[in-house]
Amino acid sequence: MPARLLVTAALRGFTDRNAELTLEGATVGELLGSLVTRYPDIRPHIFDEAGSLRAFINVFVGDRNIKSTGGLGTPLADGDTVTLVPAIAGGAPGCL
Repeated sequence: MPARLLVTAALRGFTDRNAELTLEGATVGELLGSLVTRYPDIRPHIFDEAGSLRAFINVFVGDRNIKSTGGLGTPLADGDTVTLVPAIAGGAPGCL
């Protein structure tokens, strides 16, 4: 079933600058599988060598983080909005 995937600016370089994609998947894992099939260069940025979601990648279905809804097995309904958000850290020393 189709779902809308929103890609934050930090990962758009791997999706031909697309901020929004429509992809197929009955679960979040299947949807992300569709993403890496279409854009293979994004794979190492969201999955580790074992195929698990990287710890610094957050995925939301609507406003709920999949870490609390079943992980990659979280089911999707037709038309759901999924957001892919890498955690960003850093800053200049002495800013505070």
